[in-house]
Amino acid sequence: MSYTDMQNKKIHQGRNIKRFREMLGIKQEALAFEMGDDWSQKKISLLEQKETVESDILAQVAKILKVPAEAIENFDEEQAVNIISNTFTSNDTSTLNAVNIQPTFNPLDKMVELYERMLQQQREMIEKLERLIEGK
Repeated sequence: MSYTDMQNKKIHQGRNIKRFREMLGIKQEALAFEMGDDWSQKKISLLEQKETVESDILAQVAKILKVPAEAIENFDEEQAVNIISNTFTSNDTSTLNAVNIQPTFNPLDKMVELYERMLQQQREMIEKLERLIEGK
């Protein structure tokens, strides 16, 4: 696939919503609850099947998932894999050195930060569900 073909390829925004939602460990029911009273698990499922999502809904989902709307609009898994595979296919030493570059941050710290953020989101979701059950 040429660069021009990749630029013209349609990004499936609904599938990207699903990817980000699943990466964050959020169920369709929980996302529907956050979206408001007129949303259900079924409606989220239908949303995730749409190739193009209305900009206001996309912005609302992005805010709930705490990701930039542009990430949902532009993420193309195939293109990302192609870029990575085309970047690191050679056996020359410059490519090998590029793979062995030491990060300027501790990857374990980043994983802990991500885990803590996910736990906090889970706590917030539990609190909201408890308030909903209690009828407040």
